[in-house]
Amino acid sequence: MNPSDRLSTSGASSREARDAIGSGPHAVRSLFRRSVNIDTSGRLERTDRPVRDDFAEPTAPRTSGTDYVQVKARLQGRLFDHLGERGLLGASDTVIRAETEAFVEEVVETETLPLNESESSRLAQELVEEALGLGPLSPLMLDPAVTDILVNGPDEVYVERFGRLEKTDVRFRDRDHIVRLIERLAMRVGRRIDTSWPMADLRLADGSRVNATLPPVSIDGPTLSIRRFGHRRLRSKDLVEKKMLSQEMREFFNFAVRARKNLLICGGTGSGKSTLLGALAEAIPGDERIVTIEDTAELQLDQEHVVRLETRPPNVEGRGEIASRDLLINCLRMRPTRIIVGEVRSGEALDMLQAMNTGHEGGLCTVHSNSARDALSRLETMVLMAGADLPSRAIREQIASAIHIVVYVRRFEDGVRRIATVSEVTGLEGQTPLLQEIYRFRTTDRDRGRIIGQHEPTGIVPHLADELRARGEELPLNLFRKPADRADRDEVGRG
Repeated sequence: MNPSDRLSTSGASSREARDAIGSGPHAVRSLFRRSVNIDTSGRLERTDRPVRDDFAEPTAPRTSGTDYVQVKARLQGRLFDHLGERGLLGASDTVIRAETEAFVEEVVETETLPLNESESSRLAQELVEEALGLGPLSPLMLDPAVTDILVNGPDEVYVERFGRLEKTDVRFRDRDHIVRLIERLAMRVGRRIDTSWPMADLRLADGSRVNATLPPVSIDGPTLSIRRFGHRRLRSKDLVEKKMLSQEMREFFNFAVRARKNLLICGGTGSGKSTLLGALAEAIPGDERIVTIEDTAELQLDQEHVVRLETRPPNVEGRGEIASRDLLINCLRMRPTRIIVGEVRSGEALDMLQAMNTGHEGGLCTVHSNSARDALSRLETMVLMAGADLPSRAIREQIASAIHIVVYVRRFEDGVRRIATVSEVTGLEGQTPLLQEIYRFRTTDRDRGRIIGQHEPTGIVPHLADELRARGEELPLNLFRKPADRADRDEVGRG
């Protein structure tokens, strides 16, 4: 190749090359340097033609964590758009996993990503977790000690472990990341959440309960609250081991449930009402037809003949709502042997009391309250919310006749959930419902914030004992003896 051809291939025109050669070596070198600079900038602009530089140092692939986070964020948004366009956000896990893996494979093959091999290989797995699981919250869901997960913002994720709230190192990328997670969870259970209806109660596949809010309801941004349920539900014997109740109380509850007594479980938020409800339902005979009514279906029962009903919020037009009261009225036509109401909140209290007083005995339900007596007062208030124009005495008579046992459970100062009192409703005195305590938790000491105590009988034998005796069954009276009385009897026995 002659000199003029070599200069031409470097970016100079043939005429410029001939003139430079005729002018001498200095002009040739100047034109060559200028031509190389022009060619380099031009080649950098043309990304469709690779440039080979035999003298350049080899550059390592970019492995910056920032690059990976940015690529993952961009692809995650595209993935959800991709799934949404194909109507797959509510599809089965198998379908979503296959579509996500195919999407990532196509992107890696057709696009140049600033990722090394390790990052590329884990990209598909993490995007599948984002599409199927809970993204950054997945490790927390695998921790058996975590009972609540609370997301207040991208950098504010809290959990409850052993009754104590603590902040975690889990982070979301931004608020939109939280919103996408909420929308996906809602889509997968057939619910909708957006600015027109910025609240939703959801249920995860493992039974965990989810509440989500969006602005403008939550002023500072989207929030997410997850009440976790373990892979193995807690049974009554587990609750005895955890000191939530005593073995004597467990035996008494078994007798009461089998005798078709109506039990009301009350307590504050997160006190363990639903867990206790499921444990007490173990005593229901397996040949009975059980109908459960819940806002978010979470009860797991052992019995085979169970019909689960779940409420439904209104749609964006404000239509289609199915309330607990609607389900309760409907279930009375389903020939139930037992009716379990996950939580009584409003006017369904009237229909529940009427059902209990008209042959549908053996019911179990929960209500929010701060004591056993407060629970009965709340029931009265909720009956009035049904719109019934009934005098207070008539409502209280209904309550005293329908409710037999009130179990008050609470979370104590050390974070441990325990039954505080078990009371029997014995009737009315004037217009006041009468309650007599059968069991109570007595605190004996405190050790560095931990409460030391025990559940004790009060010495009162419930009316249930007489009813069972009339049926030919015997309720062991030692279940209700005070510890001091037991000690005296032991001394007499040894003497």
